[in-house]
Order: sequence, then C-alpha cells, then structure tokens
Amino acid sequence: MTLDAGTKLGRYEIRSKLGAGGMGEVYRARDEKLNRDVAIKILPAALSENGDRLHRFEQEAQAAGALNHPNILAIYDVGTNESAPYVVSELLEGETLRQRIEHGPISTRKAIEYATQIARGLAAAHAKGIVHRDLKPDNLFITRDDQIKILDFGLAKLIQPPMEEIAQTNVETRRVHTDPGTVMGTAGYMAPEQVRGRAVDHRADIFSFGAVLYEMLSGRRAFHRDSAIETLNAILKEEPAELTNTDANIAPALERVVWHCLEKNPERRFQSASDIAFALESLSGVTSHPSQQTFTRRGISTGRFWTRERLIWAGLCLLLLVAMTALAIAYFSRSEPTVHPVRLALTPAEKTTAAANLTVSPDGLTVAFIANNAEGKRELWVRPLAADTPQVLAGTEDAETPFWSADSRSLGFFANGKLFKVDAVRGRPQALCDVRDVAGGTWNRDGVIVFSGTEGLYRVSAQGGTPELATKVDPKEEAHRWPSFLPDGRHFVFLADAQTTENHHIRLGSLDSQETQILFGAVTRVVYGPPGYLLYVNQGALVAHPFDAKSLKVTGDPITVAEHIAEVGFNHDFDFSVSDNGVLAYQIGGTKSQLAWFDRTGKKLETIGAADNYATLALSPDGARAVAGLLDTDGRQADVWIIDFSRGTKSRLTFDPQSDGDPTWSPDGKRIMFTSNRTNDGHIHLYETSANTTADNQLLLRSDADDIPMSWSPDSTSVLFLRFKTTARATVWLLSVADRQAKPLLESQAFDYGSAEFSPNGRFIAYDSNESGRNEVYVQTFPPSGQKWVISNGGGSLPLWRRDGKELFYLTQDGKVMSAEMKSDSTFDSVVTKQLFQTQFKRAPGIPYAVTNDGSRFLINTPAEANTAAPLVVVLNWTATLKAKE
Repeated sequence: MTLDAGTKLGRYEIRSKLGAGGMGEVYRARDEKLNRDVAIKILPAALSENGDRLHRFEQEAQAAGALNHPNILAIYDVGTNESAPYVVSELLEGETLRQRIEHGPISTRKAIEYATQIARGLAAAHAKGIVHRDLKPDNLFITRDDQIKILDFGLAKLIQPPMEEIAQTNVETRRVHTDPGTVMGTAGYMAPEQVRGRAVDHRADIFSFGAVLYEMLSGRRAFHRDSAIETLNAILKEEPAELTNTDANIAPALERVVWHCLEKNPERRFQSASDIAFALESLSGVTSHPSQQTFTRRGISTGRFWTRERLIWAGLCLLLLVAMTALAIAYFSRSEPTVHPVRLALTPAEKTTAAANLTVSPDGLTVAFIANNAEGKRELWVRPLAADTPQVLAGTEDAETPFWSADSRSLGFFANGKLFKVDAVRGRPQALCDVRDVAGGTWNRDGVIVFSGTEGLYRVSAQGGTPELATKVDPKEEAHRWPSFLPDGRHFVFLADAQTTENHHIRLGSLDSQETQILFGAVTRVVYGPPGYLLYVNQGALVAHPFDAKSLKVTGDPITVAEHIAEVGFNHDFDFSVSDNGVLAYQIGGTKSQLAWFDRTGKKLETIGAADNYATLALSPDGARAVAGLLDTDGRQADVWIIDFSRGTKSRLTFDPQSDGDPTWSPDGKRIMFTSNRTNDGHIHLYETSANTTADNQLLLRSDADDIPMSWSPDSTSVLFLRFKTTARATVWLLSVADRQAKPLLESQAFDYGSAEFSPNGRFIAYDSNESGRNEVYVQTFPPSGQKWVISNGGGSLPLWRRDGKELFYLTQDGKVMSAEMKSDSTFDSVVTKQLFQTQFKRAPGIPYAVTNDGSRFLINTPAEANTAAPLVVVLNWTATLKAKE
C-alpha cells in the first residue's frame, strides 16, 4: 500500500516516497511535534498477523531505539498504520555502501575508516545484547559527511519474506528462510552457524562484517555463486580468493583481520567488535606491505630477490640515506626559535551588550559567544579571528552556553529547554532533544554529545534522539556539569556539583561506563587544553594543571594563567575556552556585586554599602531593611546578612560553618526562613530564625530533596517552597508552619516550576514555569482550582507583587524589568504588560531584585564592574606563558 503525500501517521505527515525493498517502503515525513524531517519505514502488514511476532517486533524496535551511537541509525518511534507496523527514524542523505561499491573497490585508507565506524557501531549494539543478523552493504549507509550508519538493527530476525523460489540472479542480496529451523539473513553474508539454522550470537555479525570488509577492499563478494544453495555451501566449505590477487598493496595485517573475521568456527573469530575496531585503528597508517615478500594466509612466498638492478638501487638508497642523515643532524641541532604569546582584544558587535559564554573553535580560527542585540534579545554570534566584525547566527534567540563540534563546523547550544545544533556558517538550528539542566556540553569526533543533567551527564547523537544517562550523581552531589572530552573522544572531565564545598570534585568519566572517578576537588567548570593540561578557575584565577591524557592522571602543580576570570550564570560557569592548537580565550570580570536603588525609568538613585558577593535578596515588609545571602570566595552561599538602610549597616545573621542562604521574610517582619546544608546529608533544608537575634535557628523541614523557601502566606500560616530532586521535575510545595507538614501544590512530570509568591490577599499564586518550552509567568488561584492565567509574553521569571496586588513585576532573561498591571486584585483577564527599564543584574543563585510596597523603587543586585562587558581576550600560543612560570 503506497501512501500519498499529506497522509498523517499520528503526529507524522508523509511528504514523499523515498524507496521500497524487501523490508517495506520508506517515506520522507515531517514530525510536526519536534519540527524535524524523519524517515518512516512501513513494514509488511503480514508482520502484525501473529500477535507474538508483533509483540516481539515492538520489543526489538524499542531495543534498537535505545541504541544511541553515531554509527547506528537513530530510531525515534514505532507504530501501526492499518495493521502495518512502521518504524520512525532519523532521515539520512547520501548513499548505501552497496551503491559505493558498485563503482569499484574502496581505497584501503577509506575502507579501514568505514570498517572502524561499523565495528564501533556493532560494539555498541552488542554491549546491549542486540545482534543485527543481516549485516550487508545494503544495510550500511554513507552519509554526506562520510559517516557510516548501520540500518535495520534488530529487525532482521523479525521480518520473514514470503515462501517463494529464490531467483538465481542477485542471490547474494536475497533473504533466506528455511524450515525446519529458521535461517534468517542474506545469502553471501550469513555466518556458517546461521546457514545451519543454529542459534547465533554477536559473532555471526563479526562474520558478516568480514564479508563486507572483503567486498570493500576487493570490489567483489566473498562468497559468490550462481544460486543461493551454492552460495550457502561455499560459506560452509570454501574460502574466498586471496585479497592480494585483486590488490597487491593490501597490507598483510589488514588481510589477516579479514580472515580472522571469516573463520568458519565462531570460537576462532574475533570475540568482540571492539577488538576489531582496535585492530583496525592500529592499521590506520598502514596501506601496503613490503615488496620483499608476499604474505598469504597459508605461508610466505619467497623467490630470487637480489638481482643486479636491485643491488644498484640499494646502493643509491644507502647514499641517499647518509645524505639525509647529515641534513637531519644539521637541522635538529639548530636552536629552537622562541615562541611568544600574542594577546588580542575582541569587542562585540555594535549595539550589543552582555557578551559572555565565549568558546573558541577546536581549530582556533573562530570565537563564538552569546550577546544581547539592540532589541535586548540574546543570540549566538561567531567571530572568525580573521574577520573585522562578528556575525549573528539566525534562529538562535535565547541561546545559552554554546560549544563546538570536534570538526569546528557546527555549534551546540541550549535554548528554551532544548539542545540545538547549528551550522557555524549557514545557521539553521536543529533541535536534538529536551534538556533540564543548562550547564555545558561537549561534542566528540564520533558525533556524540555529552551534556549536563541533574541525574548525571547525558549522551545523545549529534543527529538527535533520546538522551541516555552517561554518569550518575553520587548521593552527596546535586548535578554533573561542564563536561569536556579528552583527546581520545571516549573519556571526559566534568564538575560534580554539590551543596557543600568538600563534596565538589572534578571527575573523570567515560562513554564506556557510568562509573566515574575523582581527580581533585574544585568548584568550577573544567576543560582539557593540549598538549596536556586541565584548565579551571581557582579563587578567581585561571590555572593550568598538568594532566597526562594517556594515564588519565594529574601531575605536578597548577600554574596560574590569568587573573580575575569572569563568572557567568549560576553554576560555576567561568568565561574561558581553549582550542586544540594553542588559542586561549577568556573574559576578565569579577564575582562581586553592588546593591543599588533604581526608579521605574531605570535611573540609578543610589548604591547601598560596599560591593560584596550578594546572592538572593528580599525587602522587609516595612521596607526599612533587606536580607541577603552572601557568597563565599568559591561561589557558594555562605551566610545570611541583614542590611539596615537607615543606619547604613550590614550585620551577619547566621554563623554556622556550613552554607546558609535563600532568605525570605515573614509578613510581620519578625522571622526569616532560609536554607542550610548543616545536616550534612547532601541536601539543603528549611530553617527559621528571628530577624533580630543570631541564636534562634530552628530546623523546620527535613526531606530527601533540596528545599528552598519562596513566600510566606499573608496570614503567616503557610510557606511556598521549591523542591528539587534529581529524579523528578522541580515542583512547588506548601508547608504548614504550625505542624510542619508539607504537601505538593504544583507539580508535573513534563515540565518544571520555578519561583512562586503568594498574592497580597492570599487568594492567588504567581509563579514561573517552562511548560510552554520557555519560562513564562503565570497566576493561579489558591488553593489551586485549575484556573490560571498567562501573564508574561515572550519569556519571564521571578515574579514579585506590589503590595496592593494590582501590579505584578518580573524579569526577562536578558534583564528587562517588566510590569503587568491589573484592574483589580481579583481578576487577571485584562492585563497590560509593559517594559519598565533594562538593567543588568548579577547572575547568582536566587532572586536578584526586590520592589518597594508601592512599586516605585527597585533594589537590584548589579555587577560591581562597569555596565559594559570587558573585551574578550584571545591569546595565541598560550602555553608559552607557562614556560616562564614552570
């Protein structure tokens, strides 16, 4: 049954037919939900006639969909259309390996490259217990960027052809099914145990792999006979022709890999695809064998070698060798020229502000960064070092924390709860998957992206798909952030973030296991910098710690590279980056901030006290004081302080050696609720203290999560607080102050809730949530009745009420202070939203602003430095700065 363009299969709309084969028809379709093109394979309807087989199909397709590897076709979904099952996968552009081989043998170098990719894909599947059973050139696809994709994983054993006489033409690509015993596969590529109808394991794929590699190198099939029966007999009893009969330049070591795969007895073959990949990688520089002797599987062929002509040539070569040796001695005895670092200052484009999140491409030619444009929209910009001005990448609004692909052609970034990739020249972002934590990513040469998460780091294909957990957080940690691949593309370093300083660590992880190991303690993002350093920030200074990428161990002592590195955002994101070839980029800044009063037009009225490391702040109900969390030198909240405006004093309220912060006032101004991790159980809990004494700290609520207070009810009986658990979405809870019982108030399995505040009359709650894909401000009845209103338009968070309840304030991501005016404090059907002013606020944990009762003035936690961002510093040959310090 052929589907017409426009036909709907669930959320997929058919666009065009791409082809047909024994395993069904393939269509190009549009995934309307994720806004991407996909491929849909409609499988034979007969597959659904047997309930057991359909169930097995669904299980096997789900297992194949769980595979997340750059060399395996990504499976997105399965379904049924008019009794015909279908599989939804990524859409590929290029050609099959069969089509490539039709033009003749593939060069040795390219064949090794392709074979290594195939072996890696097989190894990933075999590690999950999935065997292909029908590996052949038709099921191997070469994308336009020369990447191999293995197709139809797990489907071969489920789809049987009709019982018919097999034609005598093209038999090597036809499937074979016999009874008794099921023989599934394709004649010419099946392992002997498959031909005999015996149980097979992953080693059957290794035999098929050998047949494919043989065909790539020779241009002909390893087992080619006039009929399927003769071909199957050849697999059981005969050997393929010597590869050197086709190409005398094929290396003996490479030929031995082929024969080792094609052993009749599975016990004598390679025992894993990983072993094959290792053997092939060791041959990546080998293209031919010595001409003195011809190696075969059966022995060594020798003959008369030292002829008169060869002796003459040997003598000439000897003379040439002596001359070259003399030249080499003269060359290498020269003194090495001195290499000096070169520093450049790059400025953002005109009319842009808040440039940050800079990242230099691996080839050192381009710097990317985030900046706000003239309208205040945050976008991703690229600046080739050879160009005069940066260029914005279209479609990257709200971008955060960009990172480069290993080939320097593309960028990954986060925006509105999703991970995207974008071509660094042409733009056109593509959504890859949903994310919950925006704290860095890294992209290896195999097309694997590892990115941050609260349960651990996640990995996903650069082609998109379902993220897979790559690491798991320790019970004393809160998230894994800022991964950076090491040169082997398998291992990576990252920050294990925690609530207590002693539990922060730089860890080492691997794509091969979720297990990690501690390298050293630090509270910063970390990157690897060739030729052998880990770069991170220690007490505001960028340091380079010697690191052996082979033994995976730090050595020696860290060396200071630059001072006063700017910190961006909330999660220890310091603004620096390094390329593979000696280019370092960073931005100078500081961690201190300044409390300042602004009017509704954005005019600065006055500053409050000296600069300090302020975080969350809140005004007392009478407006005479403020309470704030202050960060210590490593960027964690340390203690709660009271600022008295009339006396111009700042006094410490908490003295526990652990971390205290996130304070909020009671309605009468007598009590303050805050968070602390002083229980040392790896979580932060709710505490309460008097606003006028330091000796009245009480634990209000202890749980197996991180709890942060947000707002007291006007009658002081309840408190709204946020709950964060590594295995769940962020939720809003309600605490009864009298009996200290808590219950969930706003929760969802699909999205997160954020900052929440009671309305002055206690009948409503304002909060922010990313349920629409980006943070917006909402108002909902209290107690919740299901009735809610969307207040912001185009993004918003951190809502605060005016005391009369007729105006609601919130912040946009790019720092605009917004106002939403209501006709009354009991209806939100007619809300007028407008911008009050643009400001810069210090990006630190918690709420960075407060508003007076009448809404006339705003207390804002602003950067202590100048309003304009410092220039981006680029250092060429940065390692030369280390030699003078070592």
